[in-house]
Amino acid sequence: METPALRWLDPPEGPAVALLDQTRLPAIEAVVTCTDVPSLVDAMRRLVVRGAPMLGVAGAFGVALAAYRGDDVAAAAAAIESARPTAVNLGWGARRALAAYEQARHHDRGRDAQDAAASAAMARHGLTLVPPGARVLTHCNTGALVSGGEGTAFAVILAAHRAGRLTQLWIDETRPLLQGARLTAYEARQAGLPHAVLADAAAASLLASGAVDIVLTGADRIAADGSVANKVGTYGLAVLARHHRVPLVVVAPVSTVDTGTPDGAAIEVERRPPEEVTSLAGVPVAPAGTDAYNPAFDVTPPALITAIVTERGIAQPVSAGTLRVLVTGPDRLDGPSGDVYVERWVS
Repeated sequence: METPALRWLDPPEGPAVALLDQTRLPAIEAVVTCTDVPSLVDAMRRLVVRGAPMLGVAGAFGVALAAYRGDDVAAAAAAIESARPTAVNLGWGARRALAAYEQARHHDRGRDAQDAAASAAMARHGLTLVPPGARVLTHCNTGALVSGGEGTAFAVILAAHRAGRLTQLWIDETRPLLQGARLTAYEARQAGLPHAVLADAAAASLLASGAVDIVLTGADRIAADGSVANKVGTYGLAVLARHHRVPLVVVAPVSTVDTGTPDGAAIEVERRPPEEVTSLAGVPVAPAGTDAYNPAFDVTPPALITAIVTERGIAQPVSAGTLRVLVTGPDRLDGPSGDVYVERWVS
């Protein structure tokens, strides 16, 4: 992409964090410049920057910004972590940068490069699950707008396209904020992918028609038992995919696995303002004063997930045991021979 989703600005422009405003895509490519942590937290809450891996990068950059300004770095890290409570990568990135600061080390901007390497590894592993001529259904946005690399699930889709395996990309619009229609379609068009957007409610009939071979999604938090919190609507897709015998594969870095959260019931699900549902593009679509149920995420149990792809390998079947080996294995992308360190588990 010509405009990166997130950039660090040194003086004289900075110190600041420049964000591509994802709330205005694809109509306008605008940049929001955050010169302090409160403005960055506000941008996170407004979804100017979003997506699990990119929030991890943004969280780390926010701590660096506080340190550069001479602010209370610990307080800044706490504020950043609370901005989006379900997205575990946000707190992970903030805590990692805080630990580096407290140990009097220079802030490591290599996190972005590490994220890009993880993205490439996930694409390589995930490609093994995509059949030739695949018609892929995806939900929300999982590309370069949420990652230092080419994304999570979208990186696998790009790899399939380059390998000649992608016939069609189906993109859920992803109500109520339309991240699929606005952002994933934007990235798909830039990459030259054959794609079409569908209303979320049309996914059932699309799957019933036999026009989908695999569902690929990202994740905002993965519990220790393999339960996945992702953009609301993912659970519905998982139920539909299981009914129609279509594999549903989650693609996420190991940093998204939260071993401190035992299961899906323990995941805190963020609730967002009702206006996001009762309005569309700022225009009211419900009577004034109407309340709305607006969870940002839902939780899919491991029994409905075919596999979880990480930079370290593939957990299949999805269970506490397979995830534990991935998370506690050596912190590297490949084994000495260049093969994936953690192989796939097959039941």
